[in-house]
Amino acid sequence: MDQINCDFSPMKEEIIKGIEHIMAELQGSIKILGNEHQCLLGRLEHIRKDFLQIEYSAATFYLNCYLSAFTDKFKELSISLQYLSKHRFGALIVIERSDPLEGLIQKGTPVGAELSSVLIETIFYPGNPLHDGAVIVQGNQIVSAANVLPLTQQAVTEKKLGTRHRAALGVTEMCDALVLIVSEETGKVSFALNGKLFPISDVQSLLHVER
Repeated sequence: MDQINCDFSPMKEEIIKGIEHIMAELQGSIKILGNEHQCLLGRLEHIRKDFLQIEYSAATFYLNCYLSAFTDKFKELSISLQYLSKHRFGALIVIERSDPLEGLIQKGTPVGAELSSVLIETIFYPGNPLHDGAVIVQGNQIVSAANVLPLTQQAVTEKKLGTRHRAALGVTEMCDALVLIVSEETGKVSFALNGKLFPISDVQSLLHVER
């Protein structure tokens, strides 16, 4: 993973409290295990759900960290992700970071416009000629749309992992780009980095980060 150099204190505090809560639950579970009249399974299921919630919160936190040094348009991206997720419009947004994408992708249609939520939503609206493929973002600009990304060659174990997710994994295996994905089937949002996928459970939480 990348070196982390950011501070979004409210989110950090939320994650810390969540971890402390789980640690307390685990300690309590040890005591239950020593009591033959109590069953631990229900408590472990509760801990599992709490852990998943912390994972989602951490994904949101680190997404902010990874993007903050490379674009000032996080709010616009967040608004567009919320819209696309709500309407289940599939999307693939590549934020170029330190490594150039030149030579890694099949170039699409040049756009050359300032990034805005309206423009992102328009590009990925079903039926728009540019909605297939990926949008490339450099800094605060949408450079191009309808770009084709390389698909991952790794054996993907997740069920029903579509072309967008495989493309996001593929390009992030080859460079340090960060890719935002909206699933057309479920509306769920995730991001890919370093050849791994990280789900975001509540895209509305992206709007509540103090910048």
